[in-house]
Amino acid sequence: MTRLIFLGPPGSGKGTQAAVISGSYSFPHISTGDILRQAVSQGTELGQKAQTYMDRGDLVPDELILGIVRDRLSEPDAKTGWLLDGFPRNVEQATYLESLLDGIGQTCDRVLNLQVSDDSIVKRLLERGRKDDNEEVIRHRLQVYRQQTAPLIDFYQSRQKLVSVNGDRSVEEVTQSLKAVVNSLAH
Repeated sequence: MTRLIFLGPPGSGKGTQAAVISGSYSFPHISTGDILRQAVSQGTELGQKAQTYMDRGDLVPDELILGIVRDRLSEPDAKTGWLLDGFPRNVEQATYLESLLDGIGQTCDRVLNLQVSDDSIVKRLLERGRKDDNEEVIRHRLQVYRQQTAPLIDFYQSRQKLVSVNGDRSVEEVTQSLKAVVNSLAH
């Protein structure tokens, strides 16, 4: 049973690595963005509430995101483990997640932090070629990420949960490092 949280700035390869790792170990890759879209499309009560914010172009409030995460972690496929991607985004959400996991008799095993230099991220995102990705916008997003996430890194480090992985290497090399961490949890 493996329960992981992936942290990493935009462009760090988090989504790619999360998909590879969850596929290799057959536990669900839980992305809050995917959960939101799924809750909305299924017309769940939480999904309907979220839809009203999304229709107005507003951010979905924390309490709804937290409710959606709670529901998703209670589904049968998540009983054997999970990989959370894109959540928590701040210490408040991390604190909530801890109490939620306590309440359902689970715990997070490791928080895997992909460390990638700003210059590499800028280069990767510019190569991706999205029209909204220019260097100024990318550097601003990184600044916001670091403001919100630096405290999260300390939060998990203080709980001896954090493992940082050098994400400034090839996809295969990063995958091997991540698999080494996951394999060490099984023993």
